[in-house]
Amino acid sequence: MSENNAIIYGFHAVNSFLMQYPEKIQCLIVDSHRHDARMQEILDLASQHNILIKHSSRKELTSLASHEEHQGVIAMVQSQTMAPDLEDLLDTKDTPFLLVLDGVQDPHNLGACLRTANAAGVDAVIIPKDRAVGITPIVTKVASGATLHTPLYSVTNLARTLRMLKERGIWLFGTSEHATELYSKANLTGSLAIVMGSEGKGLRRLTEENCDILIKIPMQGVVPSLNVSVATGICLFEAVRQKHANKK
Repeated sequence: MSENNAIIYGFHAVNSFLMQYPEKIQCLIVDSHRHDARMQEILDLASQHNILIKHSSRKELTSLASHEEHQGVIAMVQSQTMAPDLEDLLDTKDTPFLLVLDGVQDPHNLGACLRTANAAGVDAVIIPKDRAVGITPIVTKVASGATLHTPLYSVTNLARTLRMLKERGIWLFGTSEHATELYSKANLTGSLAIVMGSEGKGLRRLTEENCDILIKIPMQGVVPSLNVSVATGICLFEAVRQKHANKK
């Protein structure tokens, strides 16, 4: 698999890609021993779009997917590439709306964050190269197409990138349990980046120090914190709500 390819697997995920982004699928790899109606539906849809179909063994499919949950079908898709220059993208946006993920390591969480970011209209997602998960088959599957449309920037030095964003007039709102300001009270209407920490540990010290404002989500129950993808959704869509309200 080349660097510009990714894989998605499972009937639901592959069928969704066939329906929405057939031009992104380079080939379909299926279990040669599956001949049921569900598989035939996938094959017929792929044939309608003239997508190359390859038959393989379940063992080989498991090796490609890195586990056995592929259901006998894998699609090789054109992956969204890491954009080389974040500043070029920022030059095209009047009020950039960004998501920064400081060390999210669970692929399900990253995929969910990317999906939510795409739904909220985020212009780009920024992740560090080290101590964070990158684009994996699980991330692509959970993201449900977001990896093909929402630019993802993997940066070597996150603190330096945050300083660059601030120099360009982008406000950095970091989520932290130490914050005194509620997320719903912060002004999230301008050029901004929501900065989320990793699972369990939250924001790293240097990341937190580079944020302009720290915000928190009030917790009413006994759990100490929310899953990072849930917290990301809450903060991003509060920004969306405020932006829409500001236009009225």
